[in-house]
Amino acid sequence: MSNPQQLRYSKEHEWLSAAEDGVATVGITEHAANALGDVVFVQLPEVGDTVTAGETCGELESTKSVSDLYSPVTGEVTEINEDVVNDPSLVNSAPFEGGWLFKVRVSEEPSDLLSAAEYDAHIAG
Repeated sequence: MSNPQQLRYSKEHEWLSAAEDGVATVGITEHAANALGDVVFVQLPEVGDTVTAGETCGELESTKSVSDLYSPVTGEVTEINEDVVNDPSLVNSAPFEGGWLFKVRVSEEPSDLLSAAEYDAHIAG
């Protein structure tokens, strides 16, 4: 399992792309997707919602359990991935590509986001 170097990661297993024009993309890591098992339903924040770093903003339901989705940053949701809503298995098959979850106009980024190497160490535990 390889976590893309250009992304940053939360300890709750979300990833965050670098912001382009102030907007960053959020998803869950391959590690989290594998731990969840087959994702069958996603509940995402609505476009226009304000999300807060470290707080719940949705849910991922798998054949094993339901897990909270946490926002890695504070900001306004600008887009959700309708493809994932219609086909939640994308979270498992392509967590870093087609399985992204939402885009957020970042107003505040916490200082505790991890680099890929730090995240690897975190999950190695």
